[in-house]
Amino acid sequence: MLKFLWVCIVIATFFSNWVDGFVQYSHEGDPKTEIINNTLMVSLTLIQGADAKGAVCLDGTLPAYYFHRGHGSGKKSWLVHFQGGGWCGNITDCVARKKTQLGSSNFMLPETGFTGLLSYKAEENPDFFNWNRVMLPSCDGASFSGDSENKEAQLQFRGHRIWLAAMEKLMSLGMRHAKKALISGCSAGGLTSILHCDKFRGLFRRNTEVKCLSDAGFFLDSVDISGAPTFRNFFSNVVSLQGVKENLPHFCTSRLDPTSRLFTAACFNEDIQLTPTPLFCPALQCFFPQNLLAGIKTPLFILNSAYDSFQFQFSLVPASADPNGLWNSCKLNVTNCSPTQLHILQGFRSQMLQALKPFSKSNQSGIFIDSCYAHCQSQFQLTWYAANSTIIGNKTISQSVGDWYFDRAEVKVVDKSCHHLVLQ
Repeated sequence: MLKFLWVCIVIATFFSNWVDGFVQYSHEGDPKTEIINNTLMVSLTLIQGADAKGAVCLDGTLPAYYFHRGHGSGKKSWLVHFQGGGWCGNITDCVARKKTQLGSSNFMLPETGFTGLLSYKAEENPDFFNWNRVMLPSCDGASFSGDSENKEAQLQFRGHRIWLAAMEKLMSLGMRHAKKALISGCSAGGLTSILHCDKFRGLFRRNTEVKCLSDAGFFLDSVDISGAPTFRNFFSNVVSLQGVKENLPHFCTSRLDPTSRLFTAACFNEDIQLTPTPLFCPALQCFFPQNLLAGIKTPLFILNSAYDSFQFQFSLVPASADPNGLWNSCKLNVTNCSPTQLHILQGFRSQMLQALKPFSKSNQSGIFIDSCYAHCQSQFQLTWYAANSTIIGNKTISQSVGDWYFDRAEVKVVDKSCHHLVLQ
């Protein structure tokens, strides 16, 4: 039953390589790069002066980036990729993040490998290999959108200021002269790409070709298997704690005001019996991509699995909704799911496709929805462009994104299967 459902295993691993036991941070100019085990390793660069603008990580340290300069035909093309890493919606979790790379540049990898859409090899990344390629690690916990603080816990929620400081820095490195530009992101970074898509467009001249790619960032506003709005409540906490509201797309927050019928329908949905604090409900709704797509003017590509492993485990079947662990085997390997569990998974897939239906009608949009049990498929070579990468219509994700960006073909594809590599 349900033969179309396959398991796509993606190992999301970044390797740190040390030279003589330590790699120095780069403070100015182009960062150090080297090839190790056939992978381009790029060193971390701190954004000096960002703290003077209040643009700091959760613990107050400087934000940073990884950068490899383009060459040849890609010299004036820029790809800016936002790393994932989730969010934090309460003081305890945010304090814990301060002691990791997700909340402090003190713990970020001194160098990281550029693979997938960041690869420097034409055979692995044919459309973007020689572009200026940047990776921005997340250290704010709110998809670069918060702007507040908690003095008692010594927490700085300055994601939006980090965004501004990072963009200013990249513009000074040559991005202001870009003829082509693309922002992308994975998971929480994929949400960043959606939230900041039009803002990114606004940085450039009108004749610069600017587009946005969201990988595994299409987080659904849905209930879990118990009927509780677990993920919505979590996002509500993030938005409230980190002061996200003022930095969300205005076209959305102004539309969802507390006196409108649309606000009432969105905030007091009887099906899920949610009664949030009215002050934050419009912002909460505008943190969910499905409420943003109609208003984004810049061309946007949605890359997602219809059986996204993160959303499956933390939104559809969180531990709170499965106290007896009846879904553990299914969550570990979807081929172990019962017919009833598979039916629920199909329902989640249908909900995602329904939410994307209006977006798919735009002639600027791009869509690649597969049925892999995966989360993030663009930054890893296995799934981006390899012999056994996921394909739809005889094209890999890399080829599909390239066709869309360069207007070689319309890309709006959905598949019920997962062409994948089975790892031994």
